[in-house]
Amino acid sequence: MSNNIKNVYISRLFDYYGDLLNEKQQLLVDCYYNQDFSLSEIAENEGITRQGVSDSLKRAEAFLISCEEKLGLCKKFDDLKSLASNTNDEQSFKILIDFIDNL
Repeated sequence: MSNNIKNVYISRLFDYYGDLLNEKQQLLVDCYYNQDFSLSEIAENEGITRQGVSDSLKRAEAFLISCEEKLGLCKKFDDLKSLASNTNDEQSFKILIDFIDNL
C-alpha cells in the first residue's frame, strides 16, 4: 500500500473510530493525517520526542485497523454507497441515500 493511500485509509478510519482513541492519540492522528504536520512538528508542539509521536501513531493506527477488521463500518458504508449508485429504481435510491446520510 502506497504511503498516500495508507494516509487516506487511516484518515477514513479515524473518522469512524477516532472517538475510541484517547485524547492524546486523537490529537496526534489528527495533526499527522488530517493536518499534514510532520513528526518533528508534532513532537515540538506537544513537547515529546519524534520517536514518541511515531510510536503513539503506530499504536493508534493498529487500533483503528483492528476496529475496522472487527466492525467493518467503512466497508459497510462503501457497500451501501455502491449499492445506491448501482440501483436503477429511483425510490430505492432515495431510501438508500437517506439511510446513508443518517448514519
